[in-house]
Amino acid sequence: MPPSPEATKAILARVWEKNLPLLRERLDHLQAAADALHHGPLTADAEAEAAGIAHKLAGSLGMFGYLRGTDAARKLELSFESGTPEAEAVQMLLHELRTDLNFD
Repeated sequence: MPPSPEATKAILARVWEKNLPLLRERLDHLQAAADALHHGPLTADAEAEAAGIAHKLAGSLGMFGYLRGTDAARKLELSFESGTPEAEAVQMLLHELRTDLNFD
C-alpha cells in the first residue's frame, strides 16, 4: 500500500529540510558566477560548472514543485551553456529563483 498523501508530504518536507544547506550552497555559487560576470567573461570551466549547478537545481526544484524556480534554473543553465551569459540576465534569473523559493 502506497503512503498516504500526508505521509508523502511529510517525507518530502524532511528531504527538503535536509537538502537546504546544499541548495543554498548552489545558489551562492551561482551568485558568485553572476557577480564575476560584472567584471568580465567567465572561463569556459567556470561557465560549465555554473551550468551544471543550474542543471542540478532545475531537477531538484521540480521534484519539490517549484516550477518557476525550475524554469529560472533551466534558463540559467542555457545561459551559461551559451558561452555568452549576460550579467544582468543572470542576476534577474537568480532573483526569480530566490523569489520562488522565498529566499529573498
